[in-house]
Amino acid sequence: MIRLGTLGGYAFAGPRLLGAWSPPAGPGVYAILYRPDPESQRYAVAYVGHADDLAAEGFPFRHRRAACWTARAGSKWKVHVAFLEVPGGTRGHREAIAAELMSRYRPSCNEERFDPAVRAEWVGHSYGSGSISTTPTPE
Repeated sequence: MIRLGTLGGYAFAGPRLLGAWSPPAGPGVYAILYRPDPESQRYAVAYVGHADDLAAEGFPFRHRRAACWTARAGSKWKVHVAFLEVPGGTRGHREAIAAELMSRYRPSCNEERFDPAVRAEWVGHSYGSGSISTTPTPE
């Protein structure tokens, strides 16, 4: 298991070597990972995506961005995957999780870019010193 995301993160299964992975049939969010330093146990995120059916996504290397993953990792045998099944989650839930991860990690193989800034209108009102509150304070 690997945790990706903000705060406590999402508990993704993996990382697993992509070339040896058989994706489960069904919806999910996935992250393509590699080790920038082969001696380290730390991973970098090269790509984030989501699918209505992971088994139909073109894994391991028929995915449209697979060449980028391989180039980033240095070899197709150095590309890893972590995935998250979202029980009861809709396509909108998966899109939101993927967008959050793309915003946080800025994976180089994603064409989409998301602003990591949090705006006050998304979570409530802002009051002094940059704090964000979901309930107004008395004036």
